[in-house]
Amino acid sequence: MQVSILVVEDEPAIQELIAVNLSLSGYQVMRADDAEIAVSLLRDHLPDMLLVDWMLPGQSGINLIRSLRAQARTRDLPIIMLTARGEQQDKILGLESGADDYMTKPFSPREMIARIQALLRRRAPHASSEIIEIAGMRLDPVTQRVIVGARQLPLGPTEFRLLQYLMNFPERVHSRSNLLDQVWGNSVFVEERTVDTHVGRLRSILEATGHHLMIETVRGSGYRLVQPQLKQLSTSI
Repeated sequence: MQVSILVVEDEPAIQELIAVNLSLSGYQVMRADDAEIAVSLLRDHLPDMLLVDWMLPGQSGINLIRSLRAQARTRDLPIIMLTARGEQQDKILGLESGADDYMTKPFSPREMIARIQALLRRRAPHASSEIIEIAGMRLDPVTQRVIVGARQLPLGPTEFRLLQYLMNFPERVHSRSNLLDQVWGNSVFVEERTVDTHVGRLRSILEATGHHLMIETVRGSGYRLVQPQLKQLSTSI
């Protein structure tokens, strides 16, 4: 699943430079010239991260971030602030307003990508491109493959995203509504029972190696991924 980033930047040349480098690094790019356009885009699609310029026409980037942090739907979005304001008090204000990181212009594209990757690992590991491995099951977000031993498991796109999210947050209980938001996205309307259907499909595929035992139903709450004793798992091919 391609990671999407919304770039809120009013300088055309800088916006283009950022967008090109993000695209070359494999990210899906959304663009907004000001806070109003950004808010409109966010109503329809929630990206995995925002890059927000401080000095925007109309509403400032600082106020945009504060507004996003005040809403439940956008409260946990990873946000990097981009600005030419490099004084210490400016950085403190940016971070206190809700930015997760603060980059001072000019900056190198390599530094920008490195900071994006670091923030995704910290705040949104399910959107990271890093390989995850639990109990002999190896999930590669880049190639969209799940491998156990020498066997590639035949997961569909939705089952892959579901497993990826569960593996990124082992032992945590996830409600069906949370899984709908994180796996399907809140721009798509599906019923909560859809989660049960896809969990059933995922378990059926994982049964071949015994890894279906990792997905546990929590009555009245949802699902969680547990790491059972290795002796319970069969990784034979």
